[in-house]
Amino acid sequence: MGGVSIWHWIVVGVIVMLLFGRGKVSELMGDVAKGIKSFKKGMAEDDAAPTASTPVDPKVIDQVQASNAAATAQAKAEHKA
Repeated sequence: MGGVSIWHWIVVGVIVMLLFGRGKVSELMGDVAKGIKSFKKGMAEDDAAPTASTPVDPKVIDQVQASNAAATAQAKAEHKA
């Protein structure tokens, strides 16, 4: 008692086929397969996205650093006043 044998699974399978019909079960399994493929594709795209990096122009970095330095100097001047 309590063990599940192959005969139990066959009976469950026959009952499911009788309740839902062969078309519904195969349609459901097709939808499950499409979902799994879509999930795997999404995971592959997520893994590929972080590896691609955009090169940064050194001029832009210099402009940002100069802007930050100017803002810091202005904040210090306002703090002293």
